[in-house]
Amino acid sequence: MIKAVIFDLDGTLLNRDDSVKIFIDRQYERLNKQVGHISKEKYVTRFIELDKRGYVWKDKVYQQLVDEFNIDGLTSEELLHDYINEFKNSCVPFDNLTKMLRELKSSNCLLGLITNGYGQFQMNNIKALGIEKYFDVILVSEWEGIKKPDPEIFYRAIKKLNISPNESIFMGDHPENDVKAAQKIGMKGIWKKDFQWNNVDADYIVEDLAEVPLIIANLNKQLN
Repeated sequence: MIKAVIFDLDGTLLNRDDSVKIFIDRQYERLNKQVGHISKEKYVTRFIELDKRGYVWKDKVYQQLVDEFNIDGLTSEELLHDYINEFKNSCVPFDNLTKMLRELKSSNCLLGLITNGYGQFQMNNIKALGIEKYFDVILVSEWEGIKKPDPEIFYRAIKKLNISPNESIFMGDHPENDVKAAQKIGMKGIWKKDFQWNNVDADYIVEDLAEVPLIIANLNKQLN
């Protein structure tokens, strides 16, 4: 019996690619006085390249931008501060996010969230999506002192939910850090399809969040 579904955040519930595009476009407009000597297309494109879909923290990204584009009206620290304060205002959910969470809660499913990243920054994004209330446990790597794919962070979530690994399922967009890491401790793994990878070895693969409640319902029928 699957009693809990635990999710990754970026690329799974939060459409990070779209959110970043919206944010960096708005940042360019907001700080146009200092960065207007660069074309918007160059500024946006280079940020996205350097960001590497969130795997490079923004202190390094902004330092590179300042150096490359000779930005002298702002420091990299000021640009980073703007990112930390403003990104939450550009958060875009994947389709059917709230609908899925409501359906799972209505079927008495426990819900958890494990995300790598900085604590308050990630919590601000979770709150911006309006989904904090649905989760029974939320673990952010900075606050936990460990990050995925370390099995300990998965065990902590399971312990807080008072369930065993085989009673839970984890869903994320990263084949190694999310799916395989969860499977290694005995959880089932759902891969949220992402264009970066092919032939991912997961228990289930979904393109739309609306598919998740049906997967859980069917799985529990098989297990009963």
